[in-house]
Amino acid sequence: MKAKALKIIINNNKLKTSKIMSAIINYSLRVDRLPKEKFIAGKDGAVFVNLTMSVNDETRFGNNASIMISQTQEEREAKKPRTYIGNGKVVWTDGNIVKAEREEAKEVVQEAETSDLPF
Repeated sequence: MKAKALKIIINNNKLKTSKIMSAIINYSLRVDRLPKEKFIAGKDGAVFVNLTMSVNDETRFGNNASIMISQTQEEREAKKPRTYIGNGKVVWTDGNIVKAEREEAKEVVQEAETSDLPF
């Protein structure tokens, strides 16, 4: 029996469930191959690197996923070779992977309360 990941949403006293996971992929990453020039400084000393993972229908040596350093549009147009840094395999899927869409942040405006109090 396959496990199902569900998110429960309560809206107007109606219970609704939706799937929140469609695949689990295990992979190994060669940290020594991470190019330092691709590191991005974040807040509070955090360091990031953008990676791309591809999942293939065919397997090779028991793996069907590859991890590489993300390329800029200019690097792709110049046909620069990809830097592969790891591989992996899909270990679970519900057979339905969807494209991720960016959610717009909702702006929350809170009005300041005014009163006749002197403090």
